[in-house]
Amino acid sequence: MNSYKSSLEAAFVVIPFVTQLMYKRMKLKYLLKGLEGIEVRGSKEIEISGLSSNSRSTAPGHLFLAKKGAVVDGSQFIEEAIEGGAAAVLHDIYDPFLSKTQIIHAYPAELEAILASRYYGHPSQELFVFGVTGTKGKTTTTYLAKHLLDSLKLSSGLIGTVETIAGTNRFFSQLTTHDPIYNQKLLREMVASGCKAVALEVSSHGLTQGRVDEIDFDVALFTNLAPDHLDYHKTIEEYAAAKKKVFHLLDQSPKHNKRALLNHDNSWTAFMKEGLQTPVWTFGLEEGADVRATDISFGAEGTSFRVFFQGNSTLFRSSLIGRFNVYNLLGAISLGLHLGVSLEELTGPIETFQTAPGRLERVNEQIFIDYAHTGESLENVLSTLREITKKRLIVLFGCGGNRDPGRRPAMAKAAEKYADLTIVTSDNPRGEDPEAICRQILAGFQHPERVYVDLDRRSAIFHAVQSASVGDVVLIAGKGHERVQIFAHQTIPFDDAAIAKEAL
Repeated sequence: MNSYKSSLEAAFVVIPFVTQLMYKRMKLKYLLKGLEGIEVRGSKEIEISGLSSNSRSTAPGHLFLAKKGAVVDGSQFIEEAIEGGAAAVLHDIYDPFLSKTQIIHAYPAELEAILASRYYGHPSQELFVFGVTGTKGKTTTTYLAKHLLDSLKLSSGLIGTVETIAGTNRFFSQLTTHDPIYNQKLLREMVASGCKAVALEVSSHGLTQGRVDEIDFDVALFTNLAPDHLDYHKTIEEYAAAKKKVFHLLDQSPKHNKRALLNHDNSWTAFMKEGLQTPVWTFGLEEGADVRATDISFGAEGTSFRVFFQGNSTLFRSSLIGRFNVYNLLGAISLGLHLGVSLEELTGPIETFQTAPGRLERVNEQIFIDYAHTGESLENVLSTLREITKKRLIVLFGCGGNRDPGRRPAMAKAAEKYADLTIVTSDNPRGEDPEAICRQILAGFQHPERVYVDLDRRSAIFHAVQSASVGDVVLIAGKGHERVQIFAHQTIPFDDAAIAKEAL
């Protein structure tokens, strides 16, 4: 097992002085050194104590980045940031009435990741960085990776949809991929707390908006791609191009012993691989995959399968169920193989992994919670549960407001295809009318008269749980790990698993 340690150590580029930067001020002239296209009005000798792009988090001594977002222009909050103690402002137009040092650049957002990485001392150069992108499977794969790395005595952090873990600190995440300043700060905190590696989910939004720019990746993994977030990306091609950006970042990374891990069986893998300079391994179930699973057996207690790699094979067992989870497991196994761990040595960490929060999470032997919130993901989960259901399969779901409306009939079709009883309720309606969302869902059913509708999600969960008899299986879908429900004018505490337990 020594080979994985040497390959990991070879990936580190240690800069001795950087660990002090999160505690000390940095002169503005050093932060801006060598940047092109900027004009500085005021002193470059001032000391910067931090960076912020949100005026509400601006503290004394900060450099405030007034960037333009899709909805809000940060320039509107410059005065608020100065009231919070900002020592300097980065924006696109000089304001003669500001008394603070001003840095003028046509596109402030383009400098955010560069400045954040500089201020926090390029922390990704001191960590083994594993990034996961794709439509589905990111969360489970990153949790698997963290469990694997920790099992190999490589203390690791995690940044993802459910939570962020930095050393002994863990907290719920607001976004799958944080903004550049927060990411760099978290990576520096991971280094300071003794972490040697990090697993992070890399979303299409995060890639498009440059949130992971200036993060030096060692390994990037592609899970799969299917239509999603088309309210933002407009076309599947644009969505795929956003995902592919992580491999451009991987190619640009100065790390040694890099690798791309790609799902051999997904139709978009050829697109992801095109032009890629970094060495590639593929994983999958079909002939030709570098890391291939065969002899797959599913049961109520989990899954077993045999993995072949470079002439060797080993039997694996996991408590995870479902064909889609075999792909997630193969991704983690491929990461372990990249680190030099043998197939046989990987069986232990794979077998001891339980689940990622809200991903086919068991409430008891017959009730499951899952984050499935698209037609394809709901079909994957329901088809998996169908195989272990002795009697009726009951599904409860809703659809989020202010999100791609195409998900609504697609989820209805998946439910009608596999479930014996469907309960439609509210998810996170946000700014939309919950009743209107449910009507759009019902339009996707061929027989909507057979669907039970209850807009009160708590009441609907009670109905689902109390409708189940011995031998039935219940899936509560859509919100998974989430602990709140978001309405137009309020956000309330809401935990599907806790309410299901209460209903029991």
